[in-house]
Amino acid sequence: MTQARDYDRVAHAIRYIARHRLEQPTLEEVAEAMGLSPFHAQRLFTRWAGLSPKRFLGLLTVEHAKELLRGAESVMGAAYEVGLSGPSRLHDLFLTFEAMTPGEYKEAGAKLILRWGVHETPFGQALLVASERGLARLVFLEGQTVEEALVEAKADWPLSRFVADTNATAPFAHAAFGGSATRAPLKLLLKGTPFQVQVWRALMRIPEGTTVTYGQLAAELGRPGAARAIGSACGRNRIGVLIPCHRVIRDTGALGGYHWGLERKQALLAWESARRLGAEDETAARPG
Repeated sequence: MTQARDYDRVAHAIRYIARHRLEQPTLEEVAEAMGLSPFHAQRLFTRWAGLSPKRFLGLLTVEHAKELLRGAESVMGAAYEVGLSGPSRLHDLFLTFEAMTPGEYKEAGAKLILRWGVHETPFGQALLVASERGLARLVFLEGQTVEEALVEAKADWPLSRFVADTNATAPFAHAAFGGSATRAPLKLLLKGTPFQVQVWRALMRIPEGTTVTYGQLAAELGRPGAARAIGSACGRNRIGVLIPCHRVIRDTGALGGYHWGLERKQALLAWESARRLGAEDETAARPG
């Protein structure tokens, strides 16, 4: 419960900073919004997000959004060129996809045993669903009970057997939010149309801490008029964070919507940016 309460406080701070970013709120003002002293507010926010409230405010500025947009095309193009997703929290852990065969799709997963668990994350509670074939679902419990989230999961896999098993889903939660030292591939079990799977694969090629627009993503896929369809595919993504639909923004530079809340999207982008900048600083500091 402590971690969830900390997330609520930081989420409230994120909303406050975003709402008042043009006024450049001070640490004292942010701390008051969090109901904490400046010292504890700074410590909690930095521990949770990896950067100070002041740095987060900077990452929300228009200039930062422009910087991301300026660099997105070349960065994403390079990532496509080498076939990798770029630097990320998963480091050398590659995500491989096991799309369903037509027969398996027709059976609606009748032979699958899906194990589920609820895990505390830096961004609130999340429901994870996995099988031996890979992770099938990672959704935040945004205004939902566990039972309601399970109803939605079972609607996607109506003939599969669901079993509560947090031990089975814990490695996926650790890979998504805690990093992982393992070199074994992390498999994702996708269920979608060929176009949706194509979009989800493309999302994995956007390097951590950067963004692309729907229009840029459509152009990369050779479908320049498909920005709306790409937005729909992002909305159908049920493996949050690992398939990073939060890295796609509107052509205007606005963040746009997010299935699990705009504040969470802001938090994910700022957290990833901080991690990327920290990794770059660490690399620059190494001798030779």
